[in-house]
Amino acid sequence: MPRVKAGDVSLGWRTWGEGDTTVVFIHGNLACKEWIELAAPLFPSGVHVVGIDWRGCGESDRPLAGPDYVNYAMRQHAQDMLAALDALQISHCHLATHSTGGIIAAHMLLMQPQRFGRVLALDPVTPLGLAFNAEQTEPFRSMMQSRDVTRTVMATAASTLFAPESLTSGPVRFRDGLPVEFKAFFERLIDQTFGVAEGIWLGTPFNLNLEKQSGELARRMSEITHPHLVLWGENDGWIPKDDLEAMAAAMPDCRLVTVPGIGHSMNLEMPALYAGYFGAWFGGLAR
Repeated sequence: MPRVKAGDVSLGWRTWGEGDTTVVFIHGNLACKEWIELAAPLFPSGVHVVGIDWRGCGESDRPLAGPDYVNYAMRQHAQDMLAALDALQISHCHLATHSTGGIIAAHMLLMQPQRFGRVLALDPVTPLGLAFNAEQTEPFRSMMQSRDVTRTVMATAASTLFAPESLTSGPVRFRDGLPVEFKAFFERLIDQTFGVAEGIWLGTPFNLNLEKQSGELARRMSEITHPHLVLWGENDGWIPKDDLEAMAAAMPDCRLVTVPGIGHSMNLEMPALYAGYFGAWFGGLAR
């Protein structure tokens, strides 16, 4: 896969489709650009999608974590993405985000508002950030040491792919009838997750907690005027719906849709449904 220079790091990136409408995909924590791979063949014609790996993830560089993980801050990820867009000569685009990609996008929208159009936010971490105490961070340390633990925890991010009882009593197993290609794809994503940098494992919760404590980004939500369609899976146990409702109330052009029967990752759990929302939001747009 190609890489693009973005400041002091090189980031992995790839594209899907061709057209005059460019959408940049910002993935979530412990993830990578490939999290839309199953949905991408169903995106509408005329849309050019660019996925970029965060530093520390996927095929990007993995710099050593600095003091207090400052080089893995949400603002740093946003600056990386903007630098990558410069290098790729993408002067204007729309954004599709997932999970922690949502708060990274919020920083991007505030830094260079004129550069972006619409935003499709799937189960996003909002500008309010997320609170993590020491006990809540400990599972990330355990995941760093074991692929099996990583797989078990990440299964809760795509809960409808798994037998419900196995998510509570383990070991986690795929639900009956799940297509083989879904199983193989999930296992490939887990291999990528297990290889992320320490600045992702421990830096992301640390920095999301800083965002929550400072409240700086939350206070600026009313400045984010870009049209937002926010999708929240009704079975999502990762993102509080109250945060999404606060975001929708504070931002001038933000619509929140609750989707039944879906967990945190519609792009993995029901890629055709995700592609439908994607096409309805981005299809047929003029430059």
